[in-house]
Amino acid sequence: MRGTHRILTTIVALLALQLGSLVAPAYACGCGAMIPTADQRIGVDREESAVHWDGRTETVVMRFDVHGNASQAAWIMPVPRRADVTLGEPELFDALDRLAAPEQRDRTYFWPRTGDWPFDTGHGDGSAAGAPPPGASGVGVVGRERLGPFDVARLTATDPKALGTWLRTHGFALPERLTDALQPYVERKWEYVAVRLAPEEEHTVLRGELTPLRITFGSSELVYPMRLSRLARSSQSLGLSILSERRMEPRSAIGGNAPEVTFAGRIDRPDGAVARLAGDRPVHLTVLEQDFPHPERIDDDHHLRAVADTPYRRVEYTDRLLTVAGGIPVWLLTVGGGLFLAALLAVRVARRRPAPGTGVRSAA
Repeated sequence: MRGTHRILTTIVALLALQLGSLVAPAYACGCGAMIPTADQRIGVDREESAVHWDGRTETVVMRFDVHGNASQAAWIMPVPRRADVTLGEPELFDALDRLAAPEQRDRTYFWPRTGDWPFDTGHGDGSAAGAPPPGASGVGVVGRERLGPFDVARLTATDPKALGTWLRTHGFALPERLTDALQPYVERKWEYVAVRLAPEEEHTVLRGELTPLRITFGSSELVYPMRLSRLARSSQSLGLSILSERRMEPRSAIGGNAPEVTFAGRIDRPDGAVARLAGDRPVHLTVLEQDFPHPERIDDDHHLRAVADTPYRRVEYTDRLLTVAGGIPVWLLTVGGGLFLAALLAVRVARRRPAPGTGVRSAA
């Protein structure tokens, strides 16, 4: 009886834990903190950002791929100086993907593999600025505007608690532990871009790729805010495309896996959405991928530095069976030729052997 009671208690506890995870807000955003309302969930499957820096001004274009059941959510992005916010171009990321696409090469192999004759079973899938001083409340409102599905507030603050109070009062949810995480930015006198994602159609769920947002601010160094991501509940993935005069890389991993460069090269003639972000002069493109399996270990923002302009492009191989003469496998010709030669040699050896019963007999 006592054992049965323990089992029931354990099951109830697990159910309660699971239920709590369903209704608890999910904090996930590589450059800020994505915050739904208290009874909804939202998570960021992937964050992609394109960054242009000319030595004085930095522009960040951010796109999120989200899931969950939230119809409203908010995130906060600290910036070192006054920011201008506009909508970004979705086609920018497609253009950058084309520029940084891996090189495709064929690679042949000799012996047949699964899916090749005679191992083919027929079931292959065929896939191959100067800020206004904060008011008496400790928060200064630089501006507030509606941009498509975004309600954007640009703020200054001298007190993170006052900032949290202002945000909650004006429809931007902010948990207490995020308020504490803002303290380092308050001490450095950074400003804030608060974004409330509210679809124009009421009760529309936020899901899939959201409209990109473009944020421009002055900066004497190339910095990508990441510190608030330590509040994320699940692992994070960051894709960062950097357009600058030099190849740029992070100074450290800031608590995540080592950043991986997937492309580095000079773009001689930017055009389209890329030119509208970086201008039409030659520019270096560096594409980084980084995973954060344990977001709570993130201990800083990404500070990027110029490195040697060594070009790099990933290579993706397509393995193909080595064939000749319109598709005849080389291994088949080799094996068949070997068998033919072996048979021919056997015939010659057999012809040279004396017939049974022949030969010289000794005298009695």
